[in-house]
Amino acid sequence: MRIFLIGLVLCLLGLPVLLLGAAYLAVSDRPALTRETTFTPADVQRAEAILSKHDPRRIKAGARRTLQLSQSEADLALSYLAGRYGKTSTSLSLQSGLILFASTTPLPMHAPDRYLNVEAVLRGSETLLVFESLRVGRLPVPAWLANMALKVTVARLRKRAGFALVVNTIKEISVSGDQLSITYDWQRDTVDNIRSAALPPADQARFQVYQTHLAENVAAIKTPASVTITLSELMMPLFRLAAERSISGDPAGENRAALVVLAFYVNGKGLDAIVPAAREWPRPAPRKVLLAGRDDFSKHFAISAAIAGNAGAALADVIGLYKEVRDSRGGSGFSFNDIAADRAGTRLGELAVGNRESALKIQRLITAGVSDKDFMPPFADLPEFMPEPEFKRRYGGIGAPAYNAMMEDIERRIAALPVLR
Repeated sequence: MRIFLIGLVLCLLGLPVLLLGAAYLAVSDRPALTRETTFTPADVQRAEAILSKHDPRRIKAGARRTLQLSQSEADLALSYLAGRYGKTSTSLSLQSGLILFASTTPLPMHAPDRYLNVEAVLRGSETLLVFESLRVGRLPVPAWLANMALKVTVARLRKRAGFALVVNTIKEISVSGDQLSITYDWQRDTVDNIRSAALPPADQARFQVYQTHLAENVAAIKTPASVTITLSELMMPLFRLAAERSISGDPAGENRAALVVLAFYVNGKGLDAIVPAAREWPRPAPRKVLLAGRDDFSKHFAISAAIAGNAGAALADVIGLYKEVRDSRGGSGFSFNDIAADRAGTRLGELAVGNRESALKIQRLITAGVSDKDFMPPFADLPEFMPEPEFKRRYGGIGAPAYNAMMEDIERRIAALPVLR
């Protein structure tokens, strides 16, 4: 019995030492990855093609479909999502039927200059993913232990509606060559369930508040429905409400909700596209909304502001650029004034959610009184409606010196606007 007690005491004393040693090996003083996600118009074009192919409106209930992503597409998607929502840098490659994954996550403020670096090799299976190997910092983790921890984690996350929906929809993940294949079963209510799970209840509640407020303000306009209204007319009451709610709330979250509601309304879309419950909310009467006298500017501006406020400026910029490239190939043509509206909207989105001080400042500036001139830079001399051959002849294409000079000029014009400084 004495030997047993001595052994138990030694184990209890040794366990903290082992845990401290594991923590020391797991944490690093420098990042293994330092990577920013960059998008190109070609990336947006490919994403549009993938979404079109897997458009839920074209998929019959109960159908089994397979989403195929190239290595670069899967890497870009993961990098964006991890950076946007987890402040993590990632790298993903496909090799010999395996997924090679690496990530770096900075530790919280109380552990400055400390990073969690992870390297893993996984293979797909009918149970989603299985670890072949795992290393956390300098600490190797046995595959059996990693998979056991993964099973426990998945079991706990299944209790969360959003995660359970993903797990139940996805049936298999596999790798062949440089392609990642995700097989899923589609049910009639999958879209609504995903939309409901994707937005936290607090965000949905905010959207309802701003949607209701917008409907009331539009209804109070005395002019006939055929008469246009300006974007600034709609923004002032929305941001006045955001300022009131920010006294005891999150100003960036309030601004983000206001921008989303505004963007959907200006572009003639219902919020039920992202929040199924919005079908039961008050809906603002349709009106044509202008920015600097044009409805295309208001649409460009509002959607870019909403994307920048929710998904980041880089994505907002490249989506706007992709739209202009597409227009130059058979649409209305490449227009630098549309780019100016996109960039001005992106700038507003950045400032509206950048940090608490910036979010509150935007609220003060807009509620003090604004006009369209505060949001749209001078544009009369900016070339527009250029077919692709003319655009390339005059500006050399995207990234050429003449194109970059024009973009720098647009940025200077936007920086001169007091509200967007």
